[in-house]
Amino acid sequence: MTTTMPAANTTRDPRNGLRIAAASATLFTIVGHAFFGFEQSLAHIFTAIGTAYVCALLFEAVDARANGRPPGFAGGGLLKVIDFLVSAHMTSITMSFLIYTNSHFCALAFAVAAAIGSKFLFRIEVGGKVRHFMNPSNFGLVTTMLIFQWTCVIPWSLTTELHGFAAWFLPVFIAVLGFRLNLLYTHKLPLISSFLVGFVIQGIVRSYLLGNPVAAELAFLTNAPLAIFTMYMITDPQTSPSEARGQIAYGLAIAACYGLLLAFRINYAIFLCVTIAAAGRGLVLYVTSLQERGLLFAKRFEEPAVAIRAGMAH
Repeated sequence: MTTTMPAANTTRDPRNGLRIAAASATLFTIVGHAFFGFEQSLAHIFTAIGTAYVCALLFEAVDARANGRPPGFAGGGLLKVIDFLVSAHMTSITMSFLIYTNSHFCALAFAVAAAIGSKFLFRIEVGGKVRHFMNPSNFGLVTTMLIFQWTCVIPWSLTTELHGFAAWFLPVFIAVLGFRLNLLYTHKLPLISSFLVGFVIQGIVRSYLLGNPVAAELAFLTNAPLAIFTMYMITDPQTSPSEARGQIAYGLAIAACYGLLLAFRINYAIFLCVTIAAAGRGLVLYVTSLQERGLLFAKRFEEPAVAIRAGMAH
């Protein structure tokens, strides 16, 4: 008589990916202040995190009351509250070292509030589920830089303690860690690959048209911001496609939009391109949602259908 052992459950909890990413971003911030030479104050970090926690809990409570449902952080004790705040923590901790507002903490708080609020404002019902389609941190950055045009993305020359090998190792380490997270948890490697391929293609095309060296057009590939952007921002599971075909199209769209924005010499094209691509994807999801509910083209085909049924009855 032989016994069969139950197969091991190899399914990974997708929440673990977000937990690891949030923990990694927190560690990166701590190490950045201790060893890398981050020059923004610790007050920026606490302002961003505090704003994110308050906004996430408040917006969720208001939204739950308006829709007659329990809040997402209720009914599971402290652990559920912590899990609910992980996403807000990830958004705020990354924004605290990506955007520079000098001593204007209100502008930073606005950026974080806009990021968290976008999850409640830009939502579409698809497949019976309501989901947001704008990348929160990206939307917060772009909105703040458009309204408060004296703000900027923190230049990575401010990592004043990194020189030589360390300056090269940092983006490589960020990229490797992000690759592992996307391989095991988010499954966004097609999106990453298509974006990088598209980035190289648009760089080569721009070099040919403008006469610039190819190396100069592709130099952005070697720095830490692009590694964070590629591995952690555009691969947000809630605001990027799940299927491989959709991921490839989305990645190529972001790269193409980036190339066009650079051709028109628009600042912060790397962030604006995601906002534009996400808005375009949101429009596609909206049309899809209307089709699923029979609200699109319904009147157009209603009369022919009635006429056909009447003819069959006679």
